[in-house]
Amino acid sequence: MTRLIECRPTLDETTSLAVRAGDAVSLSGDLVTIRDATAKRLLDLASAGLSLPIDLTGRLLYAVGPSPAKPGQVVGSAGPTTIERFVKYLPFLLGAGVKGVVAKGELHGDDARAFQEAGAIYLAAIGGLGALLGRSVEAATVVAFGELGPEALMQFTVRDFPAVVILDRHGGNFHETARAAWRRV
Repeated sequence: MTRLIECRPTLDETTSLAVRAGDAVSLSGDLVTIRDATAKRLLDLASAGLSLPIDLTGRLLYAVGPSPAKPGQVVGSAGPTTIERFVKYLPFLLGAGVKGVVAKGELHGDDARAFQEAGAIYLAAIGGLGALLGRSVEAATVVAFGELGPEALMQFTVRDFPAVVILDRHGGNFHETARAAWRRV
């Protein structure tokens, strides 16, 4: 069964606590896009004591750099970027109140624990499905750093965006659980 997660504009506490590692979810609502250059700019602003262009409290981030839209599209391909590129920014992002990240790839050890300690979840979108995922984007608005092109800070409004919960708030790690089950076979 696929669980619907509404994020309008934030991820609510009840939903965040209810999902478990391995749950298939369908996201509808607002995602804030992030890439390496965007994360660095946000960290630089915060480090300088300046205001961020968007309140990250309760937000769900999507690690993506969408390709240009073709006629009739909101965005082009919008596949996930690997989470490992953001590990150095996670303490800042989670400390700023981010309650979830959608990306691809694995997290273990301290990086995975950081999500649980922050009361946040990590979801994976399937790499290679960028064209399909782009069709889930109903609106895309540049919030800041437009000069970065696909790495600009944007707000996506999505409907029926498919993902899987990888890290839940209870310490569950789907990658580790699935790997352990596979080894028992």
